Amino acid sequence: MTIKLHHLRPAPGSHKKKIRVGRGEAGKGKTAGRGTKGQGARRNIPARFEGGQTPLHMRLPKLSGFTPRNKIPYQVVNLDRLAALFPEGGEIGPDELVAAGAVRGNQPIKVLGTGELSSVALRVTAHAFSASAKEKITAAGGSTTTL
Repeated sequence: MTIKLHHLRPAPGSHKKKIRVGRGEAGKGKTAGRGTKGQGARRNIPARFEGGQTPLHMRLPKLSGFTPRNKIPYQVVNLDRLAALFPEGGEIGPDELVAAGAVRGNQPIKVLGTGELSSVALRVTAHAFSASAKEKITAAGGSTTTL
């Protein structure tokens, strides 16, 4: 015997009839599961309604501005920090900056021009430089290399 689609029936007890509330004094009549009296018994109110107090969406602070999806979060190092960490000058790259504790590893580095350099020549390698940083490094006899 083959089973056909019209032979299928739900299992006994798995398909219950829908209870129609508020249709007379029989089961679920009268108050229709809403309890007695009060605002909730008389009409439908939205779930977000808070009884007249200032709603949650108005109490929370608004977000200001936005963060661009393609923004690169650089770690910044100023020239005065480079001068303090490397007073003898020389070759400075991301590995040397991480070893000196100026930046964390695995993130791009940008050198900014705050501070002054002594006449020590620095050969700096980083992911980005500000215009003033490039100018000050080259004026002190050093060089900049962008990764």
